[in-house]
Amino acid sequence: MNKYVCEFIGTFALVFFGCATVLFMRSEVGLLGVAMAFGLSVVAMAYSIGPISGAHLNPAVSLGFFVSGRMKTNDLVGYVVAQCAGAIVASAVLYVIVQGKGGGYDVAANGFAQNGWSAYSATSAFLFEAVATFLFLFVILRATAEGGAGTLAGLAIGLTLVIIHLAGIAVSGSSVNPARSLGPALFAGEAALSQLWLYIVAPCLGATVAGLALRAGVIGAGEPAAQPA
Repeated sequence: MNKYVCEFIGTFALVFFGCATVLFMRSEVGLLGVAMAFGLSVVAMAYSIGPISGAHLNPAVSLGFFVSGRMKTNDLVGYVVAQCAGAIVASAVLYVIVQGKGGGYDVAANGFAQNGWSAYSATSAFLFEAVATFLFLFVILRATAEGGAGTLAGLAIGLTLVIIHLAGIAVSGSSVNPARSLGPALFAGEAALSQLWLYIVAPCLGATVAGLALRAGVIGAGEPAAQPA
C-alpha cells in the first residue's frame, strides 16, 4: 500500500500548496507565483516520493503510463483513487481554513481556486488542456524512461508544469490534472461542477495520445528507468 499512500500524500501536497497560493496569495505573488507553486510542489514530491510511487499525482499521468504499457490495471485504479482522495481531502482542509477569514469568505463570489473558462470558449479551453497534457506526458514519459533525464527528471517535470500554467491560466485555468480540478470543484459549487467534465476528458485524451505514441515508438522507447533501491 505504500505507493498508494504516497500518491495520496503527494496529490494532497500539490493541491494544498497550489490552491492555497491561489486562495491566499495570488494578489501578492501574481500568476508567476501561482505557476511556481504548482510546479515546485511537483518537484518536491518527485524527489521525496518518486522512488516509491513515481510521483504521478495526476490521474492523467497514470493513464498515460498505463496506455504506454508501463503500469498495470490494478495499479491504475489504485493510483487514481488515491490521487482523487488526496485532492478532495486537501480541498476540504483549505475550505476549513478559508472559512476562518475575518469577515467570512464567500466561495460563490470569490471562487475556490477551481478551474474554469470564461474569457475563452470551451473549445479553446479543451484544446489547450488536451495539447498541454500531451506535451506534459511527453516530457514525463521520456524523462523517466531508460536513458532519459535520470536524477533531473523531477526538475524537468516540475518546470514543465510551471510553463504550462504560465501559458494557459488565462485560457482554461490550466489544470492538466483531473484530480486537481475535482477537489476544488466539489467545494466551489454548481458552476465549477458543470465545467468539470472538460478537465477530466481533455487531459485524459491528451495523456492517452501520448501513451499510445510512446507505445508505438513514435516518441522513443518506453522502458522505465531503474528505480533506486
